[in-house]
Amino acid sequence: MAYLLQALVTLVQFVIGIYLILVLLRFLFQLVRADFHNPISQAIVTVTNPPLRILRKIVPGFAGIDWPSIILLLSVQALEISLTALLVTGNMPSATALILLCIAHLLQLTAFVYMFCIIIIVVVSWINPGAYNPMTVLIYQLTDPLMRQVRRRVPTTAGLDWSPMIVLLGIYLFLSLVVAPLMDFGNSLNR
Repeated sequence: MAYLLQALVTLVQFVIGIYLILVLLRFLFQLVRADFHNPISQAIVTVTNPPLRILRKIVPGFAGIDWPSIILLLSVQALEISLTALLVTGNMPSATALILLCIAHLLQLTAFVYMFCIIIIVVVSWINPGAYNPMTVLIYQLTDPLMRQVRRRVPTTAGLDWSPMIVLLGIYLFLSLVVAPLMDFGNSLNR
């Protein structure tokens, strides 16, 4: 029975995790004003639009932030955490723990998305610099605001751009010093 339960938990986390990544990418692409007409952007919009269309009737965007996307992210993350806890322990997390865990998991997912994108940028720059691909265009547009901030402060040395390494280090520190304690605190409220 434990094997079936583990398979069910994995399936729930995988399916909901994929959808979470798509909604998060949509939010991040809007935030950095990535190319809306890119075929990948269009696919993400098509997949994430049905629930957002409903949420936009209830909750408007404000101050340039797509609040319906944030509410959808929090709701889907809460669903994943609740289903996983229900399957594993048989109990639902408390409301406070659920909110903290949702925030921690979404911050962690955002950090992982940026880490993955930066690694892709580095690999592409080694293999085929300057190549056009709809995916790499979106990745550059997503990471450029963050990388540009670091490039302004850290000059290139002998033609080597240190910004990816510094940003990756910063993300790792963020995960260790902010996300991990927040996740531990949220988990401690469940006991």
